[in-house]
Amino acid sequence: MEKKTVDWDLAGAEAIAHFKALLRIPTINPPGNERPAAEYLARLFEAEGIEHTLLESETDRTSIVARLRGTGKKGPLLLNGHLDVVGVDRDRWTHDPFAAVEADGCIWGRGAIDMKNMVTMSAMTLVLLKRSGVRLDRDVIFAGVADEEAGSRKGALFLVEQHPELVRSEYVLNEVGGHTLFMGAQRFYPIQVSEKGICWFELTAEGEPGHGSMPHPGNAVVKIARAIAALGQARLPLHVTPVVENFLRTIARGAPLPNSMVLPLLVQPALANLLLDVVQRAQPERAKGINAMLRHTVSPTMLEAGSKVNVIPSSARATVDGRVVPGFSARQFLDEIQAVIGPELRIHVLEEHEGTQFSSDTPLFRAIEGALRRHDPEGVPVPYMIPGFTDSFAYARLGAICYGFSPVRLEPGLEFTSMYHGHDERIPREGFLWGQRVLYELVRDFCSCP
Repeated sequence: MEKKTVDWDLAGAEAIAHFKALLRIPTINPPGNERPAAEYLARLFEAEGIEHTLLESETDRTSIVARLRGTGKKGPLLLNGHLDVVGVDRDRWTHDPFAAVEADGCIWGRGAIDMKNMVTMSAMTLVLLKRSGVRLDRDVIFAGVADEEAGSRKGALFLVEQHPELVRSEYVLNEVGGHTLFMGAQRFYPIQVSEKGICWFELTAEGEPGHGSMPHPGNAVVKIARAIAALGQARLPLHVTPVVENFLRTIARGAPLPNSMVLPLLVQPALANLLLDVVQRAQPERAKGINAMLRHTVSPTMLEAGSKVNVIPSSARATVDGRVVPGFSARQFLDEIQAVIGPELRIHVLEEHEGTQFSSDTPLFRAIEGALRRHDPEGVPVPYMIPGFTDSFAYARLGAICYGFSPVRLEPGLEFTSMYHGHDERIPREGFLWGQRVLYELVRDFCSCP
């Protein structure tokens, strides 16, 4: 265990300073340019005498891997965080998204939740372990990676495929888990054990070209519009995994009426859509997340057609974001899409990978539960599946067991799901500091020699 106790006032202030510094680096992807953030972390590790390596898949698409070595008696634990962030609509933000403004008890900025909080907490965990002289039974690895927001090819996948010796591990802790979820007065802490796969595809409609003054039914723009409207209104068939069913039944036990009755019934095909409409009217943000866990989902995101206002084009295209329930292939997903849009339109897959599922019956999962209960005895840890994907799918290819656990304590009224990729992304200052301590003590206790 620790030879030197952590002074949490000093460590917390240092973590906040590093967190704000990283938030001020605009690593928007595309184009990415994660190098300044990776170099910032390299300077931190260099000052602490922590072994680290900078790696680039392309110019400025930089990742960093650092390692504290243990006895090797047990397999390594990898702490992962992506350095890139999605873009912003500055006019829709209350505060500058790259100024790391502290206001209303929160630290505001793009990446505050997704996921420079975990990057900072993980890097600081290595620093504090080193300073405290903790003797480790297993290596503790930190990976700050590029390109997660665009599919991970230039970051985690690059490391897994080109430098597997640096990131091969028994366990991975990653994003989207460990945040507070309120059901009535009950606090839950979802821990990600599963995530959806992706099937990003282009949809093409062919038609008869012509003059815009003479409408006709073969207009490719009209055909693509009908297909998009059909996809936007469709709820694809129900596919309930055991993780999702257990999640809904668990949170229902803490929920007030009518949620306590409605949530368990959402897994019943005959009732699911009707009851989801009920939830949608009362809690639209929560309904979006639940719906996405229950089935494959599809969202048209980009359109392209024509080049001149008075010319009916011969083709029109839509780019579509498809998310696939674990255990299903892209082909099975696309069969459901074709049933909605009909056989006339052409589908071209741009990117796809299957979802992941990991057992919660492991020593690390039990350690996560224990850490949460020590820091919030009334909180209830619960395994769950996220409707998106993370870098975990890449590390799974090396045989790692991956969990989403980026702990943060939230107050009622601040919904985690509305934070990432949204306007006014922010994290409570005290919730971040709480998460830093939870993560450090989890890693220390799980990885240290008896």
